[in-house]
Amino acid sequence: MTDYWLSKLLFDLQSPARKAEWQADHDAVLRDYPLRPEIRQAVLDCDVPVLAPHVNAYLLRFYLSATGMKDDELMARLHALREDA
Repeated sequence: MTDYWLSKLLFDLQSPARKAEWQADHDAVLRDYPLRPEIRQAVLDCDVPVLAPHVNAYLLRFYLSATGMKDDELMARLHALREDA
């Protein structure tokens, strides 16, 4: 099931201004999104297995690339989820 607030956060981070705010202070940005505690922590940890079931894959890919994760690492993590299922 998708999580509206998580999707909204990841969508909003596509904005250069919001991305700059995120890079400066994660906690300040997260205050604007009422995320469940486990989702909030997963965002901070870039925890793909926790985030993937709750958000569109394209938003997740954009977010993780903005955090510095390379596509090959993201793809490996996503493929590992399928193998675990």
